[in-house]
Amino acid sequence: MAPTTSTIDELTLSVTQEVQVNAPLEATFAALLEEMGPHNVAKNGAPMPMKIEARPGGRWLRDLGQDNGHLWGHVQAIKRPTLLEITGPLFMSYAVVSNIQYRLTPVDGATLITFKHSAMGLIPHDHRTGLASGWTLLLERVRRSAETAART
Repeated sequence: MAPTTSTIDELTLSVTQEVQVNAPLEATFAALLEEMGPHNVAKNGAPMPMKIEARPGGRWLRDLGQDNGHLWGHVQAIKRPTLLEITGPLFMSYAVVSNIQYRLTPVDGATLITFKHSAMGLIPHDHRTGLASGWTLLLERVRRSAETAART
């Protein structure tokens, strides 16, 4: 059997998204941490028991209890309230490494979140096609949560 070869496009992934949030930086950053952690939900709306340790080297993980779970990554950089960067396999349990970056910028009394997900490795086609929609849902939850907090 001949060995399988892959092109660089098949081994890399790049997703970039932006969302404007009608809330201050601090409220938006707090909402980001909540939605990535204890308020996280799956695409179908089911709760995802996630934890994020918001400090350099801190873990982002799915906590299934009794020391079971899945390490999604580590906080590579954090600069409150303008940057959160995580590196790790995320939800992919195979040979892959990802870097996700949330940059928050004040814009006319609101906050612009620029999100980037870069990955390299053996990424199945079904994960590639679902990634953008999953990140869009998370960013939308962050926007709603921050805007609600800013109104109260």
